[in-house]
Amino acid sequence: MTSGRLFSILTRNKISWDPGTLLRILFLLQSSLWSSLFSSLENVRFGKRIKQAPCPVDPVFIIGHWRTGTTLLYKLMSLDEQFTAPTLFQVAEPDSLLTSHSYYKPIMQALVKKTRPMDNVKVGMDEPQEDEYAIFRLTGTSPLEQLIFPQNGKYFVEEWAKNERSDKTNELIKKELKSFFRKITYVKKGIILSKNPFHSFRLDMLLEAFPKARFIQIHRHPFDVVPSTMNMWYILQKENALNRVNHKFNIYEICRGMNLISEKITIEASALTPGSYAETRFEDLENDPVMTVKQIYTQLGLVFSERQANLIKEYTSLNRNFRKNNFSLSESEKATIKSELKEYMRKYAYS
Repeated sequence: MTSGRLFSILTRNKISWDPGTLLRILFLLQSSLWSSLFSSLENVRFGKRIKQAPCPVDPVFIIGHWRTGTTLLYKLMSLDEQFTAPTLFQVAEPDSLLTSHSYYKPIMQALVKKTRPMDNVKVGMDEPQEDEYAIFRLTGTSPLEQLIFPQNGKYFVEEWAKNERSDKTNELIKKELKSFFRKITYVKKGIILSKNPFHSFRLDMLLEAFPKARFIQIHRHPFDVVPSTMNMWYILQKENALNRVNHKFNIYEICRGMNLISEKITIEASALTPGSYAETRFEDLENDPVMTVKQIYTQLGLVFSERQANLIKEYTSLNRNFRKNNFSLSESEKATIKSELKEYMRKYAYS
């Protein structure tokens, strides 16, 4: 993140000053100086060309709650050459992705872990990554801010979903996301493929920015999603928080968040035109990835090739020993989830 945006975020939030936090902030500050420098260079070298480049109008957005299989679907679809998906490096340095790649590559390869902290999913500079990180760095506004600066008694997803964003904020996000997608397609032509659970709350805004956008929702059994999400937020907060609040995520909060996303998607999807929305289950994707992806393509009017089928088979074969996280729930916890997500489980036929 460039220095100006970083200073703005740090000054409007409460920070717990201890050795660990101080080291993180010092790292962020020096990083922001380099980001600002490369951003300025990029504007000089490519600013005019990017502004004149055509803006994609038909991105495909993978939405749905966290831990429902959005990443797996994203990886399988990003194998298709007709798509271009933002990479880890591009969302990490969205201000300078055209200029700074060769400088950051050895540093990121040394610092970035080989797998995500909350599971065993592979991470790499050129691996597809969700664009919320780019949005946060480009606009200085994102629900991720509340994960970094947690508040007592408040689940940040729920708080963010309930608060209406100003027209000014929405316009800023649309402007920067369009610019970011221009850069992505400047590097590699193709249909933009985006995976971002936070976009589940932005369907109307995304359609304003990208009139021919298409959306894919993936869902999964809540007995898998709820404990996995609790674990994910706990780890990400622990690794990134800059204060000592350390909010404890619980089943009730995660269930309310799942309900909010499901309700929002249901409302917004009902207004979408035929061929712009598809829905699938993680369980189907896991059991038969080729047929499931093919069905999604058919629903969205996309061409599914034999080459894509072979690439999915190859990816599945290479990752056949991948071990998912396993979480055990007590009967009481299962009963709570069933009660809190009664409508969700009915709608998606989970028992």
